[in-house]
Amino acid sequence: VQLQESGGGSVQSGESLTLSCAINGYTSRRYCLGWFRQAPGKEREGVATIDSHGERSFGNFVKGRFTISHDDAVNTLYLRMNNLKPEDTAMYFCAADPRWSARNGLRLGVGDFQHWGTGTQVTVSS
Repeated sequence: VQLQESGGGSVQSGESLTLSCAINGYTSRRYCLGWFRQAPGKEREGVATIDSHGERSFGNFVKGRFTISHDDAVNTLYLRMNNLKPEDTAMYFCAADPRWSARNGLRLGVGDFQHWGTGTQVTVSS
């Protein structure tokens, strides 16, 4: 299984970005797919997750600014981020695992997801 993120970059506060995660080799019909982020000196935290039942879960800091979606036809996970803030600056990772619901997956740690991408950097300046 390979996950490859893209779409990161440097933006100004208030602008938007859409991250993509191309998923290859994942064959299970059950999934929890998620976006996580890690800023320098901080622990990795859950941003948003979606599961095979269509349930979604978001970190408290999202406050309606982000949406998560999955295109089954191309097996790609997306994270649309609006109204970005400097505190959103981090490396963003996508992850996949067949075992979790969206709600549970959001709260799990690095060791609990079987598959991870290598990350894409998002930098938001004020």
